[in-house]
Amino acid sequence: MAHLLVVESWVGSMSRLLPRAIRENGHAFTFLTRDLHHYLRSAPEGTAHPLLGARNVITADTNDIEALLPEVERLHGVLGFDGVVTSCDYYLPTVARIAGRLGLPGPGPQAVENACRKDATRRVLDDAAVPGPRFAVREEWADIARAAREIGYPLVVKPVDLCAGMYVRRVDDEAQLAAACRALADFPVNARGQRRTPVVLLEELLDGPEVSVETVAHAGAVQVVGVTDKSVGGAPAFVETGHMFPAALPPGETEAAEQTALAALKALGLTDGVVAHTEIKLTSAGPRVVEVNPRPAGNRITELIRHVTGIDLAAACVDVALGRAPDLRRVDTGLRSAAIGFLVPESSGTLEALDGSGVRDLPGVLEAQLAEPGKAVKAAGSNNEYLGHVMAGDTDGPGARERVEGLLDGLRAGLVIR
Repeated sequence: MAHLLVVESWVGSMSRLLPRAIRENGHAFTFLTRDLHHYLRSAPEGTAHPLLGARNVITADTNDIEALLPEVERLHGVLGFDGVVTSCDYYLPTVARIAGRLGLPGPGPQAVENACRKDATRRVLDDAAVPGPRFAVREEWADIARAAREIGYPLVVKPVDLCAGMYVRRVDDEAQLAAACRALADFPVNARGQRRTPVVLLEELLDGPEVSVETVAHAGAVQVVGVTDKSVGGAPAFVETGHMFPAALPPGETEAAEQTALAALKALGLTDGVVAHTEIKLTSAGPRVVEVNPRPAGNRITELIRHVTGIDLAAACVDVALGRAPDLRRVDTGLRSAAIGFLVPESSGTLEALDGSGVRDLPGVLEAQLAEPGKAVKAAGSNNEYLGHVMAGDTDGPGARERVEGLLDGLRAGLVIR
């Protein structure tokens, strides 16, 4: 039995999948957090959050890395950790620093820091000639406006240190650019109490569909698990509305996306001890890197992969954090594709009606999770405002997305927000 240190987590599906993977593989974990109530609030009424069922639950200021490192070193001397993990983007650099300090497996701290900062990722990949959009990083308004004119409208405005598509916006002119920058300036601290870096990333707007390449790196070798497609809505925001695995692409496009992702991971130095989710745009000029995320994919993509291939990326994340070779053997699950679609609100108000009765029992449905009437609803500006999701599989081929879209159409017909 190994003993892992889990430092914070998202409160979505990975906060349940990761503890499950740890336990099912015969290991134990200690959970370290600055705010227990953050997890207590996210558990269904009458239940305990799986993370709080750890062998030890310890509170410490996980946002103060310099104070945290000696504290974790002291805990390591008493409890003995064999690996350290997190599922939350905001603590990936912290985990890498801890692993380095304790001599535990994992990617280098600088590699993780560069991947988690969108501006640093752009610079590293540009220096390595890995294809991406034209970009600029600026802080003062005059410099931002000048760089935008040089890149050319329309373009994309991004924060360098937020997740889930928060405050990522398409802008078509200088007035929209100014509004996007004001919105960013009005959000100086992220959801975990960490102060944001006040710079803006401007990127060329890329054409074409977007996919993600899921990989696992161990002992210097990076293995591609597969390519997932993505649908996006909510303009001018970029809200993920659904995914399908595997992506229905010609073999040549799949290969090109995979090779571009591998080049990005190599350039960043993410070739050991990391499960990664690399987003790629398949433009008319070839693949371009959107982002590199040094953690398993969110939005239940990991579960799409498990349903189709039998590969458990949460378990792989645990394995590589322990310095062990992950089990990436495929099995015949009977499914040829699996897709998920999200119910995305287009208006704000209160959810009055959403009839999902019977959806879970329909043929091919793998999951259905829907919000209850009475929920306060906010028009979606990121991936944080979903009203639920439906997941379905197809035993014959790439028909899972069409199945999911049909189910969502039925749900939207009964959706009432006032």
